[in-house]
Amino acid sequence: MSAEELGGLLGTFLWPMFRIMGFFLAAPLFGTQLVPMRIRLVLSVAITVMVAPMLPAVPQVDGVSVGAILIVAQQVVIGAALGFFMQLLFQVFVMAGQLIAMQMGLGFASMVDPSNGVNVAIMSTVYMMLVMLLFVTFDGHLVMLEILIDSFRVMPIVSFGFDTGAMMRVVSTFSWVISSGLILALPAVTALLITNFAFGIMTRAAPQFNIFALGFPVALMFGLFIIWITLGTFLESAENIFAEFFGMARELL
Repeated sequence: MSAEELGGLLGTFLWPMFRIMGFFLAAPLFGTQLVPMRIRLVLSVAITVMVAPMLPAVPQVDGVSVGAILIVAQQVVIGAALGFFMQLLFQVFVMAGQLIAMQMGLGFASMVDPSNGVNVAIMSTVYMMLVMLLFVTFDGHLVMLEILIDSFRVMPIVSFGFDTGAMMRVVSTFSWVISSGLILALPAVTALLITNFAFGIMTRAAPQFNIFALGFPVALMFGLFIIWITLGTFLESAENIFAEFFGMARELL
């Protein structure tokens, strides 16, 4: 086997593996700190071995050259962008939890999210645990792998350039994240806002009341009551958001 044939054979497996590794670096569930780096590497190699024979032909470049470096950077960026795109689905529920916690007076109550290693509001952590369970139940991890494999057809491995249109569609999803988070948190936020209005009227009518000593525990208990009521429709809301997001992901590709 010549050096060119050996380089082409290695490129057939190496270039897709860089994109897959970039995807597992930022994707939800797989890209969290709960999954060790060795497990991610083994998954990347296993998926590459399975899908590489079905992918289109890859460009033939020298192993040590500027073209090879550009292809590696391109594949890592594309994979990380797809993983970040999937991460936006979870940020919908994080935003909803933040909005509800602020209205309840729990904006200061935060804890470390074990999956990402950052401090988030306590309500966001509760929603994240529920969403991760529902995500696996709705086969979201399989949809993620389907999107990753389809990306090789829409954005094939080339020696230069990016599909800027697909990248811009990923960025434009931010508006959907904000609107979906607001819609999800709207019932609880509206109910708590009415409660705060009521406390304002009470303070105006009877200034001798200590609104800070009375309002915080009442708002907290009422907020927990509203969350308990809305949990009955949380499954349906999450299912609709998942379906809409998966549709957007398939349209992206």
